This record gives sequence, C-alpha cells and structure tokens, in this order.
Amino acid sequence: MPIEKDSSIAATPGPKPDPEGFFRYHLPLAHLTSVYGDDWFALKAEAFARFFGTPTFLISQTIIVAIWIIVNVAGWTQFDIYPFILLNLASSLQAAYAAPLILLAQTRQADRDKAHSEADALHREDLARASEERQSLAVSQTTLLVEMLKQNTELTQTIKTLTERLEVLTKEVHEKMISS
Repeated sequence: MPIEKDSSIAATPGPKPDPEGFFRYHLPLAHLTSVYGDDWFALKAEAFARFFGTPTFLISQTIIVAIWIIVNVAGWTQFDIYPFILLNLASSLQAAYAAPLILLAQTRQADRDKAHSEADALHREDLARASEERQSLAVSQTTLLVEMLKQNTELTQTIKTLTERLEVLTKEVHEKMISS
C-alpha cells in the first residue's frame, strides 16, 4: 500500500539548496588530470602502493620471510642457503618497485590535495565576500531604519502640534459660536 503525503502539512521555508552544490568550486579544476593520468596502470599502481602500507602486507611479508628463513636454516630445502642471497635479491627487487609506486601515489595525492585546497580557498573567498555583502546590507538597512525613525518622530511632533493648534481653534470657534 503506497504511503500518501499529507498535503495539509506545509513544508517549512528554508534556504534554497545551491543548484551547483558545494563542489561548484571544484568544477573549474575538473579538466585537470593527474600527472601520471587516470589510466588503468596509474590507478592500479596507486592501489598497489597504498597496499604497501597496510598491516596485511606487513604481516604477510614478515610471515613469508620467516618461513623462507626457517625452511632454509632447518635444511628442508637448499634453494637459498645462508646468507640468503636470493631473499636479499627478492627484497631489493620489491623495494625497487615499491619506491617509485609509493612516490607515484604520493604525487597523485599531492595533486588532488592541491586542487582541493584551491577550490576550498575559492569557497572561503566567496563566503567572505557574501558575508561582507550581508554586513554592508545590514548597515545600510540600519541607517535607513534610523532615518525613518527620525522622520516618524518629526511627523509625530508635527501631528501633535497640529492637533494642539486644532484644539485651540476648535475652542475659539466654539466660543465665538456660543457668544453670538
């Protein structure tokens, strides 16, 4: 059974939503792409570099290295005997690929951070300008209200004076009408 809206309940008026949204300040920067592009390789490289800093990767790598050493020291196999030159080579190879990938991820993040900070600066400037406009409008409206209040006071004084004068004239006319 569909729920019907009660049309007797009026929506409370509030500020109208911005049609372009908060990200309107980011739109001028939308044409910018990362230095390394947004292709498959760049995205996968960044994801892989982010994986290097996770506890899952660190624990997995520690377990693999421990098993590698235990298997070779215990003599179960002899593919990499002490001083573990093959393990050293594998670690060096991993480091050789990890460093550029991490730098790539940091560069891409720096580009995004720069674009966001520029957009945020534009947003803050717009907010400051709008605030100044509101303050200026409030000052001008206050000045106008003070002036209108002065005019109202002057009109009230004039009405009082005219009312007193009318009363005096009414009394004089009344006296002349009674005396004649």
